[in-house]
Amino acid sequence: MNPPTSFTRRDWRRKALLALFAALALIMALPALASATFGHKGRVADVMTRNLYLGADLTPAIGATSLEGLAAANGQILREVTANDFPTRAKGLAKEIRSERPDLVGLQEVALWRTAPPSVAPLLTGPSATTVRYDYLAELLKEVNKGILGPNYEVVVVQQEFDLEAPADENGVPGDGPAAQGIPNAEINGRLTMRDVILARKGLLVQTSNPQSGNFSTLLEVPILGKPLPIARGWTSVDARVNLGPKFRFVNTHLEAFHPLIRAAQAAELVAPGGPATGTLPVVLVGDLNSDDDTVEGADRLAYETLQAAGFVERSTDEPLSCCIKSSLLAVGSGGSVTDFDHQVDHVMTNDPSDVTLHSSVVTGINPVNGFWSSDHAGIVSSLRIK
Repeated sequence: MNPPTSFTRRDWRRKALLALFAALALIMALPALASATFGHKGRVADVMTRNLYLGADLTPAIGATSLEGLAAANGQILREVTANDFPTRAKGLAKEIRSERPDLVGLQEVALWRTAPPSVAPLLTGPSATTVRYDYLAELLKEVNKGILGPNYEVVVVQQEFDLEAPADENGVPGDGPAAQGIPNAEINGRLTMRDVILARKGLLVQTSNPQSGNFSTLLEVPILGKPLPIARGWTSVDARVNLGPKFRFVNTHLEAFHPLIRAAQAAELVAPGGPATGTLPVVLVGDLNSDDDTVEGADRLAYETLQAAGFVERSTDEPLSCCIKSSLLAVGSGGSVTDFDHQVDHVMTNDPSDVTLHSSVVTGINPVNGFWSSDHAGIVSSLRIK
């Protein structure tokens, strides 16, 4: 049975009035939205740098002098990765991103952990394990993009860095590995692939083009069972236009952590003629530079000073300081403390200080979430006016 015509018309008029009121409310809000987004002296772009922490201290493996010692060290590393529970940490990291809503995000230490049956062959022929245990990028995107309400993010560019696979005594049980290969205590192979990544917020007001990436030519080499292994590090970049503003180049990097002269040489590669942090566009450089001008000492300042000499200036806050939890375990009660954040190595910088100015900057992730610090680093978000 059809409802009375008068009821249908009243219902239609009510819906039309509601739609009209909603449209009027949106129109009235547009000036405030435009003022907040565009400002009076340029368009605002929000950028973030975030080191995810690979999940373990790799030093024991680097110092191993025997195959059995390497397997024991790798077992410890795998146990630490499990204890540091990236699926839980990803929730805290995603909360930071969804709360601050940066337009562009530079990520470092975006680890991919894979496993395979125990074998020494990958030490000779290269990594080959394919069974994924933890994919930090996939896990973070899953958490960041939960729900239909934004912001949602997409991957713009991924650069592979350091990649190594070796046998591991993960369970610590003696004699349960393949003795014929000389690793009687190893029952699994563990593979770590490091990546640097740029994310962009989906939507018409964040446009990206020209994604680029590469590895530095100057690399640290560490001995693994006496064989030198290059520690690949590099950079990612994309040209971006945010909030209908001018185009700029967004560069994300992670400089060498363990050797200040190599770190400085990598910084020099960024700003050398034709380098990734050069060109006709203003450059916004973010990342874990492992260097600073006043919160680190001696040669650890060289990389930052190299960037300063090339015209780069700071566009992020150091209140509070953002690095770093000193324990390799991030669960609350495992030794880390908020007082560990006593220096700055994560930065947002620009080479065009007159046209890229700092509107505001905040430090994120300085306190534990869900029983974990989300990373050993905190994050930095800077709102930049692009004139």
